[in-house]
Amino acid sequence: MELWLAPGSAVNTSTNLQRILVLDGPGLHNSGTIDQLRQRYDVVVAQNMDAALAALRGGSFDAVLSDTADFLPLDRALASLQSTLILDTIGEGVCLVNENGRVLWTNRRMRLWDENIRQRIVDTCQEAYRCFCTAPGTDTPHPSATVRSRKFGITIDDAHFFELVCSPVLDTRGQMLHVVAVCWDASSTRRLQQQIDAIDQAGQELSRLEEEAISRLNVMERLHLLEEKIIKFCRQLMHFDHFSIRLLDRTTNKLEPVITVGMPPEAAEIELFALPEGNGISGHVAATGRSYLAPDVQRDPRYIAGLDMARSSLTVPLMLCDKVIGIFNIESEAYAFFTEDDRQFAEIFGRYVALALNILDLLVVERRITSGRLVQDVAGEIAQPLNDISTDVALLRDHYISNDDMLQRLTDITTNITRIRDNLRTVKQGPCAILGRAEQGLTTADPRLAGKRILIADDQPAIRDTIKDILCRCGCVLDTAADGAQAMALLSSQSRYDLVISDIQMPYKNGYEIYRAAQRLGHKSPVILMTGFGYDPNHSIVRASQEGLTAVLFKPFKVDQLLSHILSALTPDGAADNKNP
Repeated sequence: MELWLAPGSAVNTSTNLQRILVLDGPGLHNSGTIDQLRQRYDVVVAQNMDAALAALRGGSFDAVLSDTADFLPLDRALASLQSTLILDTIGEGVCLVNENGRVLWTNRRMRLWDENIRQRIVDTCQEAYRCFCTAPGTDTPHPSATVRSRKFGITIDDAHFFELVCSPVLDTRGQMLHVVAVCWDASSTRRLQQQIDAIDQAGQELSRLEEEAISRLNVMERLHLLEEKIIKFCRQLMHFDHFSIRLLDRTTNKLEPVITVGMPPEAAEIELFALPEGNGISGHVAATGRSYLAPDVQRDPRYIAGLDMARSSLTVPLMLCDKVIGIFNIESEAYAFFTEDDRQFAEIFGRYVALALNILDLLVVERRITSGRLVQDVAGEIAQPLNDISTDVALLRDHYISNDDMLQRLTDITTNITRIRDNLRTVKQGPCAILGRAEQGLTTADPRLAGKRILIADDQPAIRDTIKDILCRCGCVLDTAADGAQAMALLSSQSRYDLVISDIQMPYKNGYEIYRAAQRLGHKSPVILMTGFGYDPNHSIVRASQEGLTAVLFKPFKVDQLLSHILSALTPDGAADNKNP
């Protein structure tokens, strides 16, 4: 914007001017300059300084013309107007408050906040005024400000948090006049901090899982406990209600569903393999080990339908010991629902999930191993991302060396990185897990079992024949299958079974598939799964447990244990006698 000073100056017609503001004065009014300008330009005439400033605030001009005598006052007024414009443009709120809590001035951002927020800020400014006028370390009033500035936090509700820096405005003698505050909405920063705290809390909870499971719970309760914790943390940390976890079976390269929440049943039945193409986003992530964010799944050629009416998805690999052990998939009914922050936190949380699921396998497999080795492996996976964050924090410290607020935020991030590392070390020191069995004193001759029709499926003849012999003596009607295919054929026949007892690992079909077939074909019969020392490569126990599995028997098991589970499954009063191993 050009500033014309002399009213008698000739107008340069080559200058690209369209609109001119004229501050009218005696010299301009008497010289006829205004009339000359109107012949060439769009001229707005202001009769006084206030009118000129109002015109400048309400529109744009290519030049301002005034008498020489009005130049300095106008120039100062324009500088003040420019300062106000700058303060109205910045993203933070700015206000000036006196001792009595009267707001002397606010910028545009401050005025846009609702009355409750503004009042909380004003109250905080009054508190700052009293602090500034109090001698350090005492309640004694002090005639002048003793602190240059002070930072405050204001919690509005669970979703809104504001931070502000208050500074004293002093007169020439150093006496307090007012308080000026710069405030900003720090809700997103607070949510980031809360998520880091939640990850830290989840690490502590999972570090106690093994000890709790071994000391107080039986096998099935241990499985349900871990499932519940993983589901709770998925919702608590990520705030997602539609997700699934699949684990990789390295013998088949298949991604087996383990935990599914908020997804239709048919989504879990889709066969997916760890291949970069042709197996959906989950297969691609498992094959490449890289996260995948799909803002619009309807336009993504890799997406295979999961959640009804899904619009976006986020899939991250579950990493352990530099290897992909599965995937964590989250879906949403909203387009572009997931952000880069969601991806980064899902990756960190996914490492904890990988650790927890691996502990689950160890509990079920019934062998001892130190949790320290697992945490060391996971810590190795997390170490590099945490080191990268620490390096970035160090660089940002140098960049914001004079910004106390930003330095404090960076210090908080460093503190949380240290807490995560400390909790990983705590997990490493946890106890070992060895599964045990309870003794039962039931007799094999029980009239309540007479006439019950039972299917026994096991590829080991000794186990199959032993169970058949025991149950025949109890009066049961038995069918046997030597593999998964025979079991499926018998389930598909016209026979209806009161109980199905199936090995988990068999040729052609695994225990979970037998369980699902029994439910799908309308048997509605209870199912007991068996496995040698807990060997369960397809995670049948976890998957079937979510859907109502009756019991699990770990080979070698005792006769009284077998009869206890069968009695509990087939008779209303048998449950009182049964205690799962």
